[in-house]
Amino acid sequence: MQTDNPIFDDLSKLANGLVSTLDSVRKECDAMVRARIERLAAEFELVPRDEFEVLKEMMLKMKTENADLENRLAALEKTSGKAKKTSKK
Repeated sequence: MQTDNPIFDDLSKLANGLVSTLDSVRKECDAMVRARIERLAAEFELVPRDEFEVLKEMMLKMKTENADLENRLAALEKTSGKAKKTSKK
């Protein structure tokens, strides 16, 4: 036995409207927070993570290349120094 009770119908409609309104408020708050975070990130000149990782890899590669060049230069200086010493004698 189901009875049509207008009070329950009204409460149901009110609850559905409230849920819809709260969902809209949540979405608006999310958008406002996201906009504020993006503004702060731009103000502090932060970079996205993927750009940071690319730059990090480039720096590591450059550091390795620099170490290799330093080793080559040291080897050339040693051979150049030996050549100068032998030519002076």
